[in-house]
Formats: sequence, C-alpha cells, structure tokens
Amino acid sequence: MIPTRRPLDKAGHALSRSAATWYRRDMKYKTLGNTGLKVSELCFGAMQFGNEVDDSHSHSVFNRCRDAGINFFDCADVYNGGRAEEVLGRFIADCREEVVITSKVAMQTGKGPNDRGANRYHIMAQIDKSLRRLGTDRIDVYFIHAFDDDTRIDQTLRALDDLVAQGKILYPAASNFAAWQMAKALGIQERYGWAPFVCIQPMYNLVKRQAEVELLPMAKAEGLGVISYSPLGGGLFTGKYGKDKRPESGRLVENEMYKKRYRDEIAYTAAERLTEIAERHGTHPATLAVKWVAMHPAVTAPIIGARNLAQLEPSLKSVEFEMSAELYEELSALAPEPPPATDRSEQTAR
Repeated sequence: MIPTRRPLDKAGHALSRSAATWYRRDMKYKTLGNTGLKVSELCFGAMQFGNEVDDSHSHSVFNRCRDAGINFFDCADVYNGGRAEEVLGRFIADCREEVVITSKVAMQTGKGPNDRGANRYHIMAQIDKSLRRLGTDRIDVYFIHAFDDDTRIDQTLRALDDLVAQGKILYPAASNFAAWQMAKALGIQERYGWAPFVCIQPMYNLVKRQAEVELLPMAKAEGLGVISYSPLGGGLFTGKYGKDKRPESGRLVENEMYKKRYRDEIAYTAAERLTEIAERHGTHPATLAVKWVAMHPAVTAPIIGARNLAQLEPSLKSVEFEMSAELYEELSALAPEPPPATDRSEQTAR
C-alpha cells in the first residue's frame, strides 16, 4: 500500500492539512497484458462526462477516483458527441503523466456516410479530433470500438500500426470483438510485424457471461489485458431492481437499449438475490457485483462508472472487500453459465 493524496470532502474538494486525517489506500496495480504498463485494478469509465452530469459533479467524481488510487480512465470519441473527451481532457491536464487514458473509434460520430467505421479514412480523421479534445499528444490505449464488417481487417490494423509509428497512440486494442475476430487480427499483426492488440473490452457481469466461453480464456492464453464494461449491468446490481421492483428512473427504465439488453426475468431475479446476499454480508450489492467481475483471473480491471460520489463509493469499496471462494460460487450461481464453445461437455479432455 502507498500513501494517498489528501482525502476529499463530500463536495469532492481536498481537505486542508489541518482537517485531513491521513490514511493509506488499498488500490493495487496490475500489468496490462504484456505491455509492462501498470494500471489500477479498477478503471473509471468517463461515458457520463459531458452529459446529464455537470462538470462540478464530474470533477468531484474524477478527484475521488484519483484519491482512491485509480490511474486508468476509459473514454470514446462517440461519448456525448465528443464532450466526454473534452471534459476528461480538462481533468487530466495537471496529471497527464500520472494517468493511463483510453479512447475508441468506429462508432457513428456524425451524419455523413463516412462518419463511422474502422477504415483508414475514419480512423485518421478521428484520431486528431480525439487528441485535441483530450488535450494530449497521445492516447495510451486506443480501441476499435466494434468490428467493422464493411472494412478488411488488415486495413484497420495497418492504420493502427501507422498511428503507433507516428506516436499518436501507444497500444492498439479492441472492444466488442468476438474471439475469432481477435484471433484473426492477432495473426495478421504477427505476420506483418504490426503493433498488436494488447487489450480487449468485453461486456461482463453476473448475468452477461458470454465472455467466459472464449474471450476470457483467449485473453489469458494470449497475454491480453481485459478491461470489462458494465459490471453493474446498467444499474441492475445496485439494489434498485428486483422481480417486482423498479425505480421511477434509470437506464433500465428509460433507455431502450438497456431495457432490451436486460429484458429477461432471470436478470431481475438475480438482482434481487444479490441484494439479499449483500445484506447478509453487510455490504452494498454493487460492491459484490464489481468484486465478482474482478475475481476472474483474466480480468485486469472492471470499468466502473458513476454520476455522483454516492454512486461511486460502493464500487470503490470492492477493492477492500475480501470475497471467499464460497461466496464467489454463490454469486456465480445467480445466473446460468453459458454453454461451452464445443459440444463435448460430457467428458473432460484426456
């Protein structure tokens, strides 16, 4: 453990030396894949920056993350029309060399026919815009946000290699790829000596476990970092949801994408059981949900998010929570395991 900066008050401002009670933080740092780069065991996702959260609240959240020891921040060019990058850029201005920043490219950024995709045209146009918004000379980890069926993968990979050579990005990465798409990309990169993907970003939580089938085993075998998103299921695992329990507002109530993603009744049954288990252990359900994701041996850092300090704290507490193997198995049983990648599940390999 290492000393932290001064703790914050409820508004997110650093306490004076006379008012501060100095303490030590529990955040650990892990190596991102084979890069040698040390990142905090939690990554903060800046998707809400520049949206319904005002800059003051966002800055308080950012400061609390830094105070807790987080040095890893995830963003994307498409988040809130680029405003998330702008806000994050302002926040990191005085600590740029202390943090690891990601961004992404490929999603729709405008109304034009070429304002999306993982082709060279779009990548080269967007990288400079992201750099300007973030106020930095390089993006540390640059994700292809989604696989582009309309573009040859070798074109995408060559463009990324060029960006590495230009110093505009340090490490290429991929989000929302299937395992076969990652394997194909890694093979092409190795064949041509291009900068390889070093990290993947899949969805992963207690009821969205498809990544366990091939993505996470592949990442572990290939030495890839994993920063998984949505550990709280868009708010599902925050204690607000159950079989017959819904809040008046929230992503799963108002957002059609999230309503569709978590439409199955088993998700709400799992959320209710998680809340009961959390109460039994004297902790918050979000703490357990984030910790469960972090416990997978292939996961480098779950991506947490929050609109305010109250939402942030339970996720931060996951680094302090000691989860037993028995509790991990109990939580794993809240939803069915996904079927294996092959049909030969009736016997073990010899």
